[in-house]
Parts: sequence; C-alpha cells; structure tokens
Amino acid sequence: MTRTPLRVGLVGYGLAGSVFHAPLIAATEGLALDTVVTSNPERQEQARAEFGDGLRFAATPDELWARADELDLVVIASPNKTHVPIATATLKAGLPVVVDKPLAGTAAEARELAALADERGLLLSVFQNRRWDNDFLTLRKLMDEGELGDVWRFESRFERWRPQLKGGWRESGDPTEIGGLLYDLGSHVVDQALVLFGPATSVYAESDVRRDGAATDDDTFIAITHANGVRSHLYVSATTAQLGPRFRVLGSQAGFVKYGLDPQEADLREGKRPAAGTEWGVEPEALWGRVGSGESPLSGGGRPEPTVPGAYPSYYAAVAAALRDGGPNPVTAYEAAAALDVLEAARRSARESVAVSL
Repeated sequence: MTRTPLRVGLVGYGLAGSVFHAPLIAATEGLALDTVVTSNPERQEQARAEFGDGLRFAATPDELWARADELDLVVIASPNKTHVPIATATLKAGLPVVVDKPLAGTAAEARELAALADERGLLLSVFQNRRWDNDFLTLRKLMDEGELGDVWRFESRFERWRPQLKGGWRESGDPTEIGGLLYDLGSHVVDQALVLFGPATSVYAESDVRRDGAATDDDTFIAITHANGVRSHLYVSATTAQLGPRFRVLGSQAGFVKYGLDPQEADLREGKRPAAGTEWGVEPEALWGRVGSGESPLSGGGRPEPTVPGAYPSYYAAVAAALRDGGPNPVTAYEAAAALDVLEAARRSARESVAVSL
C-alpha cells in the first residue's frame, strides 16, 4: 500500500534552501515539498518553476505555525542567527524539525533545543550532509576494512580561492550573525572528525582575517586531540591559492590521500537532480584517491582506491524513516552540540593563543 507522503515546510530559499534542501526533499520517497517560506517574489517564481504550481508559499515562519496540522516536518535553511528561534517555535508548535548546520551559535543553545525536542517527543535533526560525501564514505570503508591500520593523524582541508569578498551575512563581522568560516566550513570538518575518531579532549586553533575589507575569519586551522589519541588537523580557508588534498589520513599500515571535492554540490548547483535508477555522486577514475605507504601519491605511489559514490539523498531518506518507522535520527542535536563545543574552544584558542581542554 502506498503511504501518503509526509508534508514538508521549508524555511528559506537562498543557497541552502534552493540548492540543497528543496531538491533533496523532492527526490526523497515518502516526502513532499509542500510550502516554502520566502517573501522574495523572484525566489518564489524560481521554486514554482522547478516544483510546480501546487507548491505553496508563506511570507514568514509564523504562517506555518497557524496551520501546523497541515505539515509533518519543517526544515530550517534560513540564516544562522535564525536557527534557534525558528527551531524553538517549530518544536513548540508540535512539529519535527531539520536544521541546517550550525544548529546554534553555542553548544548550550544546542543542548537546550535537544532537551525541548526530547520533552515534546519530536525529532530534531541537523543537516550535516558532508557525512555523505564520497571521500568521507570511502575513508570510512577503508577504516572499517582495516586497510590503514590504526589511524594516527587525520588531515582534512576545505579550501577555496576567493580573494574577493562576496558580501552578505556569512562574511559579516557582527557576532550575532554567526558568520565566518569557523562556523561555516568548520562545522563540516569538525563533525567529520568527531564521527570518525570520537570525542575531543584538547583543541588548538589559529584564525586569521586575510582579505582586504573582511570582517570575520577567512583562514582558520584547528588541531584536535581525540580521546583515543588520534590527532585531527583541519583547515578551512577562502584564501588558498594552491589547494591541498581534501584528505590525507596516516595510519600504522598505510595512508590515504584524496584530492578534489565531492561532486554533489556542483551538480545540484547546475540543476542536476538525484533520481531513482540514475547515477548520482559518482566521480571518474582519474579523481580516485590512493592508498599506500612510503611513496607520494603524486608520483604514482600506492594503489588507486575506487571512490564510493556520494549519497546526500540518504540523509532525507533516513529522516523519513525516522518519522515513519521510528528509525534512528541520522544526525542528533547532541552530536551537533559536541561539535559546537569544539568550535567554541577553537574560537577561544585562536583569540587567546592557548590550547583549550574539553
């Protein structure tokens, strides 16, 4: 028997809403994009052109709460500073919620939201889509199979070359906006490190404002010591003229080096959409990483490792299963709070030039 799709309200139709959330929601069996919250006529027309005339719109999130009984899930893809108040209102309206990263500006706020969701018996999940990047999935496979031995050091880079400012709240120096790369790309690399290697015990960071006219960090390094002894070295930057490897992972038996970003974001930006029976998240053999020891991958050292296809659609499939069948929450608010503990420690470390114990 075919079940009625869960009706989804999407708050925000900027980059996150239009490129990531709306297409992935629409592509997920069991979910239906019902309402988009945006007062921008151009964005409304853009959404209507892709998802049909049956799509509804609301000018403000408050309009969703007035008809909460017509929705089954709310997704928050609005600017960072709105995440906590809108998520709070969503939960108090009795609706499950997905929030784009970062969930909040502080770990304390994240845990307060988690407690509210627990109290109401509602799903609160965080969109950490880069757990489903192709390189991350490939690394997890290698670790599960013991190919690297004991991992000693994890290097992860999310680097870009954007010497000119783009403007907008992400580059604002106003702390209430929760902008800057530490909380943007840093949310991804820290989350990945914690998923792979567990809790952090110590954090050291260096954070700089490099570009003329910039008001918040655009070049940041984070070093994490994990409880199991692994050291993670994480780089996020908009000022990298020569990009390093996305991952360099060094273990007791072998290392894994992978260049290039997962193709899913670029494909979504270009209007490509995941669909049943079609390839998604696949990259050519020329971009595969290499596994080996004692040689440089750039001179042919090691063996090519087939890249596991990226799988962003798996996140919303898991959300649908959690709501329908009681499946596990794919990314909990408590996990997001642990990452925010690290981000807050990194901000303090960079400001005070000290290592921070957790």
